[in-house]
Amino acid sequence: MEEHKTDKNILIKGLKKMGLSLTFMFLGPTLLYIAFSNKEKPLYIPLLILSIIICGLAILFAFKGIQTIMNSLFRNNSNSN
Repeated sequence: MEEHKTDKNILIKGLKKMGLSLTFMFLGPTLLYIAFSNKEKPLYIPLLILSIIICGLAILFAFKGIQTIMNSLFRNNSNSN
């Protein structure tokens, strides 16, 4: 029977990615709301583009964070066989 241990270093990296994703999850929609409420301002288009990019990064970091956490929990780290 194989023993599976959690790789704590990889788990911490995954949690950092999830924290960054959480930050982007609040920042992106907030900037999007600000952009849509100021359509007449000259920075409307750049702020809109930036907020859409940040929303995409939130999704990307969430997937990468979950994948990293799953790898730390379920990957077999023993190479003794």
